[in-house]
Amino acid sequence: MTLANPKIPESARAVAADGTQLRYALMEMARDMPAVITLGRGDPDLPTPPHIIDAANRAMRAGLTAPTPVPGMPALRAAIAERLRAENGLPVAADNVMVTTGGQEGLFLAVQAIINPGDEVLVPDPRYSSYDDAIKRAGGKMVMVPTARDDAFNLDAAAVEAAISPASKALLIVTPSNPTAGIVTEERLRAIADVCIRHNLIVIVDEIYSKIVFPPWRHFSIGALPSMAERTITLDAFSKAYAMTGWRCGYAAAPADVIGAMARIKAVTTGAVATVSQWAGLAALEGPQDCISEYLDIYIERRAVLLAGLKRMGFAYGEPRGGLFVWADSSSTGIHAAELSYLLLKEAGVLIFPGTAFGEKWRDYVRITMLEPIETLRAAIERMLPVLERYRL
Repeated sequence: MTLANPKIPESARAVAADGTQLRYALMEMARDMPAVITLGRGDPDLPTPPHIIDAANRAMRAGLTAPTPVPGMPALRAAIAERLRAENGLPVAADNVMVTTGGQEGLFLAVQAIINPGDEVLVPDPRYSSYDDAIKRAGGKMVMVPTARDDAFNLDAAAVEAAISPASKALLIVTPSNPTAGIVTEERLRAIADVCIRHNLIVIVDEIYSKIVFPPWRHFSIGALPSMAERTITLDAFSKAYAMTGWRCGYAAAPADVIGAMARIKAVTTGAVATVSQWAGLAALEGPQDCISEYLDIYIERRAVLLAGLKRMGFAYGEPRGGLFVWADSSSTGIHAAELSYLLLKEAGVLIFPGTAFGEKWRDYVRITMLEPIETLRAAIERMLPVLERYRL
């Protein structure tokens, strides 16, 4: 790759390779550096609420740690179904729910259960790379559906329909999105549902950030629409809303035959989710919900600080309507995002991720998280500004 900016050192050129590999290389590099401000990874920095930890402790002390059925603890499956009915409008019962080892496993199991070699899966671009791995391991083929900054990375029904071929089997929807922080609005989801019904597509919808949506926007579940429950697999987890990433407890809701197929795969791979994590998940659903709004208020404040900082840096961005990221256009610097990410880590001690980790064409974008306290975010911005001035064309 030819660099436009001759001031960029050769060491930065060496890292501008495969985006996903670079993401992991940057994380490894950051581990060996002092006082790095981490604005790359997506794990919430806020604490797991005390009542959830207390429930896990009580379960362990009471000896309630025996393995559960592979699809999950019956009480937890019932509680998840009740939540999905009440808040998402999904017509599901406990038999339509499976507890998974985090949302990522839910995605993997869903894809393995429904995708055969040669099947095409329509995937929004950009996207998180775990989707790629799951689809490829099932023998499926990804077909990219474009999204755009001037549309806040909303998914468009016409773009979905244009990507359909005789081999199309499923559509992946991620709302709110990682990495773009866009949401798929209710109006768009209704139009997309019509497309999926006409073309007999299965929908896999990842809603792991559904509790982190910034007003006035709101989350809407496509599985709640008429004739969609029987063709929709809804994925979620406790990781983001309840700051429980390390507990590895997620869930899938789908037609009973799909849940059965996923459970058969899980039985011969990971088995049931750790029992203590399931007790924690049950406490998350049945206990106080104040933490969700409290955490959202914190993210709203951080978002404002980060967006103001990006404006100072001259970065454009799609409106972040939900989730924990800002997907920023760094083209004003004249530096490939891979090299820019390397320079900001090496010279400013700030870790961000290049856009090429989320799609090959996103060389002018970076993903920045808001998962640090406000003062740390401000410090990161002050660190980055001199580096940008040094190398900006």
